[in-house]
Amino acid sequence: MTRARPTSSASPSSSLTGTWTRPRGEPMTTRSERLRDLWRSIEQAGGAEKYIQAQLRERGFVVERKPTDKMGKAELARYKQQLKAEAAERKRLAKEAWEARREHRVIHLGEGVFWNDQTDFDRWDLEGAEERAAENELPQLDNPAQLAEALGVTIPQLRWLAFHRDAATHVHYYRFTIPKRTGGERAIWAPHRRLKGAQRWILRNIVERLPVHGAAHGFLPGRSIASNAAHHTDAAAVVKIDLKDFFPTVTLPRVKGVFRKAGYREQIATLLALLCTEAPREVVEQDGKTYYLSLGPRCLPQGAPTSPGLTNTLCMRLDRRLLGLSRKLGWRYTRYADDLTFSLPKTHQGPPKLGALLSTVARIAADEGFTVHPEKTRIAKRGARQRVTGLVVNDAHGPRVPRTLRRRVRAMIHNLARGKPLREGETLGQLAGQIAFIHMTDPALGKRLAAQLSAIDG
Repeated sequence: MTRARPTSSASPSSSLTGTWTRPRGEPMTTRSERLRDLWRSIEQAGGAEKYIQAQLRERGFVVERKPTDKMGKAELARYKQQLKAEAAERKRLAKEAWEARREHRVIHLGEGVFWNDQTDFDRWDLEGAEERAAENELPQLDNPAQLAEALGVTIPQLRWLAFHRDAATHVHYYRFTIPKRTGGERAIWAPHRRLKGAQRWILRNIVERLPVHGAAHGFLPGRSIASNAAHHTDAAAVVKIDLKDFFPTVTLPRVKGVFRKAGYREQIATLLALLCTEAPREVVEQDGKTYYLSLGPRCLPQGAPTSPGLTNTLCMRLDRRLLGLSRKLGWRYTRYADDLTFSLPKTHQGPPKLGALLSTVARIAADEGFTVHPEKTRIAKRGARQRVTGLVVNDAHGPRVPRTLRRRVRAMIHNLARGKPLREGETLGQLAGQIAFIHMTDPALGKRLAAQLSAIDG
C-alpha cells in the first residue's frame, strides 16, 4: 500500500541569516505564524546559536573584544555600554529562539521520560518496521509535527497532553467510581474532551488496525460476550480465571512496545504511549490547592477508549500460548478482557488434567507479565450452572440469559403495564439495557419484550 506523506507548506524565500520579522507594510501576523517564520530562519541558519550570531552581526551589535587596560575612562564606558547592548540583544534573540523552538519541538516530556528531539535518532531499529506499518495500513507518522497535525493540535498542545508529572495540579482525566459485582467500588479515570479526541483518533487509525488473536472477544467488532460464551456450551467443566489488576499491569514501556512493534520509531511510539497512559493518582488538598500525586508508574487507565484495544493486541502472545495449551490438554479457550475461560467438551476422552491446566496457565500468565487472581478462579462441572461472561452455557443449543433475569424483566414490564412505579434503584434505561441483553442471545424474546415496553411508553 502506498501511504501519502504529509506535505509542509512552502516556506517564504529568505536569506540564510534572514530575520523572522515580516517586511514593512505587510499585515501583522499571529504569534504562531511569526514563530513559524522565525523557526524556519533558525533552521536555515543551521541552528539557534548560528542564527543569533548572524542577527547580531546584521544588526550591528557585535562588539570586537579589546583589552581594556589602556582604555581611557570615556572609551571604557562606551565599550562597556556596547557590550551591555550586545548582551541584551543576545538575550532577547535567545528568548525568541527558545519560544520558536518550544512552538516546533517537543523538547521535554516530564520526569523520567526519555526524549530526544532529533528526528533521525532511534535507540534501536526494529527490523521490517516500515513494512509492518504498511501491512497494517497504519498512517505514516515520521515526526511529532505529523502526529500533531493528524490529531488536530499544535506541538505545544501535544506536549501538554503527553507531559508527565509525579505531582500535578492538573490532569487530563476526571475520576468517578462504579460498584463492583463482587462488592466495593471500581475507580474509573475518564479522559477530558481534548485528550479523549486524541485517543479516539489513535484507536480508529492505529489500535483497531493492529492484529488481535481469534481467542479474544472483548471490545472487538463482530464479537461480544455472546460470541465468547458460545465457545463453551455443553461442557463437562468450565474454568474461569481472572487476571489481577489487568489495566494497571500494562505500564508505559509495554504500551510503547506495542507501538514500536507496530512499526513506529522512538519519538512517535513514546508520544502515543504517553497519550494512552496515566499514572494512578491520589487527590490531595493542601493550602487551598488540589494536587494529583502519582502512586505508581503510568499505565492504561480504565476509562480511556484506547485501553481495551491495546490490551487485546498486547495479549496476542498470551492468547496464542493459552490456546496452544488448551488444545494440547483437550480444552477450549477464549478471553474477554481480563476474564480467561476454559471448557472441557463433553466428548473429551481421558482425564481432564485440570491441575496441569491451572498451574500452566498461571505460569504462562506470569511469563507474559500478568498475575492470576488467586481468589477468583471458578470451576463449574456439568451438574452446576455454568456461566461465562454473564450467560448460561449449560444448554447445547447456545448461551442464554439467566432465567432469573428474564423473570425480573417480565415482572418490571408487567408492573409498568398495571401503572405501578419501578422499584427504588430501577430505571427505564436499565430495563431497556436488560432487554437488549436478552435480545443478544434470544432475538425473538427480546423483540417481544421491547414491543411490550414500547406499547407502555406510547
